[in-house]
Amino acid sequence: MGGLLAARVLSDAYERVTIVDRDVLSGVTEPRRGVPHGPHAHGLLARGHQILEELFPGLTERLTSTGVPIGDLSGGIRWYFNGQRLKPRDSGLACLSATRPVLEAQVRVGVQAIPNVTFVEQCDILELVPTDGGQRISGVRVRHQNQDDATELITGDLIVDATGRGSRMPAWLEALGYERPPEEKVKIGLAYCTRLYRLRHDPFQGDLAINPVATPQNPRGAFFFRLSDTDTHQVQLSLTGMVGDHAPTDPEGFEAFAKSLPLPLIYESIKDAEPLTDPVRFGVPASTRRRYERLTRFPENLLVTGDAVCSFNPVYGQGMTIASLDAVTLREHLRRGVPPQPLAFFRDIAKVIDSPWSVAAGGDLAFAGVEGHQTFSVRMQNSYTAKFLAAATRDAHLSTLFMRVAGLVESPTAMMRPSTIFRVLRPRRAPATPAAPIPFTGVQGGRDQDGRLDKAA
Repeated sequence: MGGLLAARVLSDAYERVTIVDRDVLSGVTEPRRGVPHGPHAHGLLARGHQILEELFPGLTERLTSTGVPIGDLSGGIRWYFNGQRLKPRDSGLACLSATRPVLEAQVRVGVQAIPNVTFVEQCDILELVPTDGGQRISGVRVRHQNQDDATELITGDLIVDATGRGSRMPAWLEALGYERPPEEKVKIGLAYCTRLYRLRHDPFQGDLAINPVATPQNPRGAFFFRLSDTDTHQVQLSLTGMVGDHAPTDPEGFEAFAKSLPLPLIYESIKDAEPLTDPVRFGVPASTRRRYERLTRFPENLLVTGDAVCSFNPVYGQGMTIASLDAVTLREHLRRGVPPQPLAFFRDIAKVIDSPWSVAAGGDLAFAGVEGHQTFSVRMQNSYTAKFLAAATRDAHLSTLFMRVAGLVESPTAMMRPSTIFRVLRPRRAPATPAAPIPFTGVQGGRDQDGRLDKAA
């Protein structure tokens, strides 16, 4: 996604843009080797959705026309923290319930339609090719997998590394006599375990998803969402676990993990459902931020973007949106009419990354066993966020604001306005004096939409 979005904005400024990828891309709508997290839950945050629609007008309509469900980020998704649902209210922020391969395929179609963009598929990047004594990069040497491993030099006036969290850029820089970028890591020991089902009944009742989010008090979480408007019983369930507490990949262990969630509805929905796939797992040992903006020297004609700069804990759904914000930043530099200067570009995308990284990395440090430097500021942030979420279970204004911040539409500072702090910290009203109890004579029905038993006298 980072490469596709970079190519989109580069195509406005350069005569020719070449995308090099090791996978087969054309026509692919299924998970592929180069995106090992492709089979698992993905979230396109509200700001990312806005940018994609700007770069590819009509993208939302094309996705929904194929059956991809759409709804409100706050009012159309049931968000749970510690088993308690955030107060729902429409936020005006759209959310697409598209799998990663489907979303990526639609974006790729948009890029392939640009006349001056060329795709070179099944091609491995071997090394950077320097010139002027290593002061600038003139191209990359590649190997074609389907041509008896023939090598080729691909030259360009600008080289952009969008190879993701596995980027070899630090090693390439060192080989050219440059310093590696400083790194910040938060060791989260996260894993997703995902399975597709066809349900026998509909627990969503028109909503897009039911998401019990992992918290320090309940570190197991899930993303449970509809995949299609045309087949409302086909769903994806991704179970998440931190610090090595991972859902098993055998069917019985997977369901037992689902049963341990603080929301019974998910297990009740899948226990008699038809499995469509076996459980598959993807692990993320650490969140990593490479601080390219702190370097004092960097080769000219070379940029790095997306997960190759900062790879987040994926449960926050920030990766694709940060890649889109990086692309918008690149566009701003290209509009200056001169080749982008690497260190200036890195300083600008660092400003884009700072707040999301602070929220995600700081939030992860609240989990027992997560390794990283936890400052007093981080402890205060986590304490206040816990109080904020507790208040948001009864205050729709707070729940909507939280989704705007989580969706990168508003800055986290919006949660610290005096009027908001008052809403968070004000005492709860004492419950009204209950009426005299009605004698209980029986039980009817089953469970309500939150998984609690409906009882009737």
